[in-house]
Amino acid sequence: MPEKLFSLSEIDYANFWGTNDRMLDFVKLLFPKLKLVARGEMLKAIGNEEDIEHFGGKLQAMMTYYEKFGKLTENAVMQIMENGGSTPEAEMSDEILVHGRNGLLVKVRTHNQQRLVDAIRDNDVVFAIGPAGTGKTYTAVAMAVRALKNKEVRRIVLTRPAVEAGENLGFLPGDLRDKLDPYLQPLYDALRDMIPQQKLLSYWEDNTIEIAPLAFMRGRTLDNAFVILDEAQNATPSQLKMFLTRMGRNAKFVVTGDVTQIDLPRHQQSGLVQATQILNGIKGIDIIQLDHTDVVRHRLVTKIIQAYEKQEASPSSTNNKQYDHLS
Repeated sequence: MPEKLFSLSEIDYANFWGTNDRMLDFVKLLFPKLKLVARGEMLKAIGNEEDIEHFGGKLQAMMTYYEKFGKLTENAVMQIMENGGSTPEAEMSDEILVHGRNGLLVKVRTHNQQRLVDAIRDNDVVFAIGPAGTGKTYTAVAMAVRALKNKEVRRIVLTRPAVEAGENLGFLPGDLRDKLDPYLQPLYDALRDMIPQQKLLSYWEDNTIEIAPLAFMRGRTLDNAFVILDEAQNATPSQLKMFLTRMGRNAKFVVTGDVTQIDLPRHQQSGLVQATQILNGIKGIDIIQLDHTDVVRHRLVTKIIQAYEKQEASPSSTNNKQYDHLS
């Protein structure tokens, strides 16, 4: 049976495979047709020639990733498996977006996240569209915090449609921020990663960081602000038009959403879908599509997304197809 030796002499192979060869065991699961035997700096692959060559390309991408980041993770391996033999991270700069709490360094982790960062730098309106776990909201918040810290804007405004409450938040207890908390938790989580708690509280108190339901944006003009509309797939066309026309001087607007998770009534078109159709190609507006290869959560999230995509693409699927142009 064909076999081939691969050398890992250029890297710290013991650290590369992790404690008790954990990463080696994980890689073996991904290549069930091959027998992989590691001995020191050498790795032997036994099996079909085509499978061995395919494995060789992936192994080289894993080593490239390790050389750049000093570690190999399951998420990185899964991205490598999905990206034709190369890992998106290997193409990224080492730029730190934000120095977060407790020494956290916020950086982009995938190629499309890098595209999103570049788009926000170069455009005043950016749509970030993709499934759960792709970092679209987290990256947008990081860019907003960075702009605030660099005094590029005077405030951050966070909003989203409260579809579950029909935009009628009056029956919920507490003040406005309390009413919106259940809907804005991902944004809060990101902010808490990046801004010390006391500083964050002071920002909320003086409205440097403002939380507002989408329905409350009507009639306003937002100057010198970094504004994020999250979960925009649940905004109606009129709501999204209203939101985008709030843009004032020296403002950045980022619209994030997942067009596979539309919670609007079946007869109601998503404003996000419509906006990306009619605004595509306008200078100063960019649309960034993220996909399962950008998932930075648990490795099973990627598989879950792929399974749903496969089901939705089947001829028997009865799902709403109004977002097909984005796939």
